[in-house]
Amino acid sequence: MPQDHEQAVYWFRKAAEQGCARAQYNLGAMYGNGQGVAKDEAEAVRWCHKAAEQGHAVAQLNLGLMYGFGDGVPKDEAEAVRWYRKAAEQGDARAQHRLGVAYANDEGVLQDDAQAVYWYRKAAEQGYVTAQAFLGAAYDLGKGVTQDYAQAAAWYRKAAEQGDTLAQWGLGLVEGQA
Repeated sequence: MPQDHEQAVYWFRKAAEQGCARAQYNLGAMYGNGQGVAKDEAEAVRWCHKAAEQGHAVAQLNLGLMYGFGDGVPKDEAEAVRWYRKAAEQGDARAQHRLGVAYANDEGVLQDDAQAVYWYRKAAEQGYVTAQAFLGAAYDLGKGVTQDYAQAAAWYRKAAEQGDTLAQWGLGLVEGQA
């Protein structure tokens, strides 16, 4: 069956208008990407928000990203963190990582390296490669945890073996420390 974005939008809209959170998220993504409809960030936010309000974790993460980067809404880091947290508490690894980044960089919350590490670890333990690299860096630099090159190497290695270049570079530095 050939791909037909316009038909996808038609069916997503039918389900979305009946309150289906997954369809609302998908319709928002179609608007955000300009697939099957003209790109419209405001519509993307509107549909994503409807799904997020129903507890759709990926919609919550993406709504957080929209607020964090000011895509279709005024940039609001505190609002971004609110949505990241909702998705993170449902176990979404990408949201957990973004929440860690927010704590590490004073984005919408007060900087708290220990909280950054807490959220990086939750995502890293689920296998989220970028969080593994960031957790390795936290141990490497002693940010939010006691500096521990063995732990740094272990987390860097997990990410490095999956092709993460930051982790590969960090592992080289840590291995040079040994």
